[in-house]
Amino acid sequence: AQLKQLGRIHDGDEALRAADFARSAGFDNFNLDLMFGLPGQSIAQALNDLLSAISCAPAHLSWYQLTIEPNTEFFRRPPVLPQDDVLAEMQDAGIALLQEHGYARYEISAYSQRGRRARHNLNYWEFGDYLGIGAGAHGKITLQETQEIRRMRKTRMPAHYLDPAREFTTELSAVPREELPFEFMMNALRLSDGVPAQSFAERTGLALDDIAEALASLRQRGLLVARPDRIQSTTLGLQFLNNSLLAFM
Repeated sequence: AQLKQLGRIHDGDEALRAADFARSAGFDNFNLDLMFGLPGQSIAQALNDLLSAISCAPAHLSWYQLTIEPNTEFFRRPPVLPQDDVLAEMQDAGIALLQEHGYARYEISAYSQRGRRARHNLNYWEFGDYLGIGAGAHGKITLQETQEIRRMRKTRMPAHYLDPAREFTTELSAVPREELPFEFMMNALRLSDGVPAQSFAERTGLALDDIAEALASLRQRGLLVARPDRIQSTTLGLQFLNNSLLAFM
């Protein structure tokens, strides 16, 4: 019923069978995506969903709250979602349940068994570079000579991407230097362990002193761990990430 409300074309049994197929095919390292805070969802229902996912024995789980995005059906006709206090209790209970079953939280919505963190996603969260290949793909490249960071986007429609008469890249732009602190922190502060403080300069080409005042303010407010050698959210900081990010805008 909840999948139908979300506009998904599969049902719960199909999802469970897909995980069974992956495991029986020999994959011992796969991820399941699961949302909570669904329309009309109770805490008990959310935890039951988690137990169903855990029963599939994935090495990695992405468990995140439903958010209403612009230009979607839910944005035009918002459903009734659980209240904030129910969502907070739902998340706390879910984190405890995942930990009980051997899944450690290493990012706001990412949980893994020991040694199974997603290296692909860690590269994004640590503000690394990546190539975008294929229709609609995005990429981020740092030019070593100038430390300029460029983002690019490929044409979205497969027919256009495969047309040799067209340009594959529809957007190529440099990230303005004044936006780099926010871009870096938007990713790094999601990680439970944070990142080494020196990685800010290594990844952005900016001096750590440029954000020293903002970091000091967030540490004083209890949103960042009080360690000069790391940029790391506290438990409170993970819960109120948007408040931390405002300091870098």
